[in-house]
Amino acid sequence: MAGLFEFIFLSLTLALSLGVSLGITVPLTGALVRLRANYNPKALQLDPEGNVNVHTGPIVTSFFGMLRRVYRIEGWAGLFKGLMPTATASVIMTGFAVAALDSKRLAHGRVDPPDVGVIATLVYGIFGMLVALPAAIITYRAIVTPYRLPWFAPIYSLRILLTPTERRRPWVLYLTPGLLAAQVIHIAYVVIFLRSLRKLLLAHGFSSYKFGVYLAIEMLSTAITCPIEVMTTKLAIQRNHSTSEYNSVEQEVEDDAVEAPEYAEYSGQEEDVIGLRHERDPYLGFVDCAKRIIDEEGWQTLYRAWWVTLLAAVASATAAATEYQDSVFIPN
Repeated sequence: MAGLFEFIFLSLTLALSLGVSLGITVPLTGALVRLRANYNPKALQLDPEGNVNVHTGPIVTSFFGMLRRVYRIEGWAGLFKGLMPTATASVIMTGFAVAALDSKRLAHGRVDPPDVGVIATLVYGIFGMLVALPAAIITYRAIVTPYRLPWFAPIYSLRILLTPTERRRPWVLYLTPGLLAAQVIHIAYVVIFLRSLRKLLLAHGFSSYKFGVYLAIEMLSTAITCPIEVMTTKLAIQRNHSTSEYNSVEQEVEDDAVEAPEYAEYSGQEEDVIGLRHERDPYLGFVDCAKRIIDEEGWQTLYRAWWVTLLAAVASATAAATEYQDSVFIPN
């Protein structure tokens, strides 16, 4: 009987913790994704037919400015866009971590790959990425879509977020131009370089000097990881069509018998929170994405909300230092 009460108490505690965490992180993540996804070219662009394309995004340069804009246009519902896919992915990944990793790996609220060498860790990270990539695509698209998405109607929401091509062939999500490459490069840099450097500096005799060096490298790595994160966001919301002339929303209404009023935007306002790149002129790959962002929007776009990446790097370095300090100073 005591075991049953402990299980119930643990379940309630985890549910409460997850609820509080999502209540804080979902609005902040939504603002970050929108800020980085916003398409705001420096000059007027031409569409594939050679016509002037004047559909550009609003000029929002700050994270908190985007947060205020989302609330002004879409209200509280807009701030919590992406809640259900985020919650679902969190539950699945938490269950996977608990089942696959021992309790030591859950210390300090972090889940690290198994400490079994660089190559094995890299393989583990790539496997986790392959599992999480579709969830990230759905979450990012749920955040940036201007349409209402019911929380408890996943089939309906997927009909809006995914094109018929993606629904018929889900593996096409992995073939999104440049997205898989961006994820692999990011994981390779973090796992091979930063994790190996962490072991080299902190695992064998922890000291404040070594930690300072590692922290500085983590912070400088923002110059590399932030552009990859921005490109990942822009590539994840780029939908895959069977032909370049395929307009997904219009086709959805025709093929799936979803009536147009159900696609109404928030509050009846004609203003979009952000502007998105025309689907008929997609990024063709990782390098093409970087080049077009620099040419069309400026290199500064690659460093939108760079300070968020910097704070994450500092938090990661601090958690690693705490872990290695605990391994060194073991009480008798």
